[in-house]
Amino acid sequence: MDYADARRRMVDGQLRPNKVTDPRLLEAMRTLPRERFLPAAVAARAYTDEDVPLPGGRAMMEPMVLARLVQLAALRPGDRALVAGAGTGYGAAVLAHMGARVTALEADAPLLAVARTVLPDCLPAGAVRLEAVDPTGGFAAGAPYDIILIEGEVPEVPGPLADQLAEGGRLVTAIGIGRRQGKAILGQRIGGAFTTTPVFDCAVAPLPAFARSAGFVF
Repeated sequence: MDYADARRRMVDGQLRPNKVTDPRLLEAMRTLPRERFLPAAVAARAYTDEDVPLPGGRAMMEPMVLARLVQLAALRPGDRALVAGAGTGYGAAVLAHMGARVTALEADAPLLAVARTVLPDCLPAGAVRLEAVDPTGGFAAGAPYDIILIEGEVPEVPGPLADQLAEGGRLVTAIGIGRRQGKAILGQRIGGAFTTTPVFDCAVAPLPAFARSAGFVF
């Protein structure tokens, strides 16, 4: 399979027609070998317009949805970015390629191992800091962050993540209840207050770590 051609087709056929216009973002997704962030058995699906299954019930986010979320974050060169639920590291790689200083959080050891292997081959040394921690709690040691990307669907934005957003910072994710009928949101911290705005509909696989605990049923 000609992956370079597949990347060009992804950009021209999926991203550009869906309002993705940031040239830095288009260049990052045209350049980064998305297939290398996937297990060999599903690498050929890297550039399809759908989520791609990962081990442990996870998924790599559909290219168009990821691109629109990243564009919504309005990255500025040098921004401090946090990626929560980073999986195998593709979203973190996109942000780093665009010029962000990225910290990526992932608690799943096999997915983190892929990220540790692939990222050094795709980016300059130290471009992404990988941390094996629970993504719902963020990473206070690197806060505050100008951008936070929660890379999957969550039922709500956890307080610790919202609290680690810098004044004027932007948080992007998909909010939903696990039925693949989510809504992409933009969260912002302005005047010390954190608010969210729904932006577009999207079907994104949920992040298990962010699931609400089951309550008692009477």
